[in-house]
Amino acid sequence: MAGIITGFAIILSVIAIGLILAKTGVIADDRQRLVLNRIAFYAATPALLFTVVAKSDPAELLSPVIVVTFLATAATAALYCIISAIFFKKDVATTATGAAASAYVNSNNIGLPVSIYVLGTGAYVAPVLVMQMVIFAPLILAALTSGDGAGSRGAKVWAAIRGSLLSPIVLASIAGLIVCLSGIKIPTAVMEPATILGGASIPLILMSFGASLPSTNVLSSIPDRAGVITATAIKIVGMPAIAWLIAKAFGLEGDLLYAAVILAALPTAQNVYNYAATYRKGEILARDTVFLTTFLALFAMLGIAAIFGR
Repeated sequence: MAGIITGFAIILSVIAIGLILAKTGVIADDRQRLVLNRIAFYAATPALLFTVVAKSDPAELLSPVIVVTFLATAATAALYCIISAIFFKKDVATTATGAAASAYVNSNNIGLPVSIYVLGTGAYVAPVLVMQMVIFAPLILAALTSGDGAGSRGAKVWAAIRGSLLSPIVLASIAGLIVCLSGIKIPTAVMEPATILGGASIPLILMSFGASLPSTNVLSSIPDRAGVITATAIKIVGMPAIAWLIAKAFGLEGDLLYAAVILAALPTAQNVYNYAATYRKGEILARDTVFLTTFLALFAMLGIAAIFGR
């Protein structure tokens, strides 16, 4: 349980710094705050993804935990979309943001510490990162941009998918995957600058998130409230339960079962907020869900640890 608390202490501390910077006027307004998001989106996060994926063990990409996580992510996102279609009837971009907020786990700044301190290895995080960035991120970005431009809806969606596949974060993930699987040795003169730049990604995103908190109270937006509560409930309770069911169906037991459920209980990734803030679609829904799940996931993980006797 100490590892879970350590992971959350890291993220909450950096969020608090962003909040303080906003309160003291160092980050004066949303325009300045969004600069942090854009730097993270176009430079720091691609560098982080490349270095993390490139240094991964290829064998870890075939872990059954990753298969369970993939299926749980897809099932959880689909669950939100169904609920949204029946009760909320939002546009494609907003629905995609809610689905991502329900299923896209924080595999970096909480996932890494939790994996290392709770599961005893960081082996599971990099494959989850690859899966999310290479498979799910293009779909999210495509949905966020599906209403832009002219032409038929099908043409718009295809153009958005094509554009998202060429986005820096996806290209960096694919490049890292190629390096990982091929065994190419990247010169230190290339890898070290990427490592240094990548180190700025998480602090930038977290500080921007913290700086956004004074501007709007959580759950104050009535049009977004139902979506936020639904996404939060699905993320904190629904996804771990879905992951447990799928893992049991695959015959996972012991450490593998525990790893699959713990990974599913991770809070919503700040990347979801970063995408929403970058494209200015579903931003409140993403921000509020990230905020609530960041705090509530701690109790969910402690409960899971207690159930598994860890």
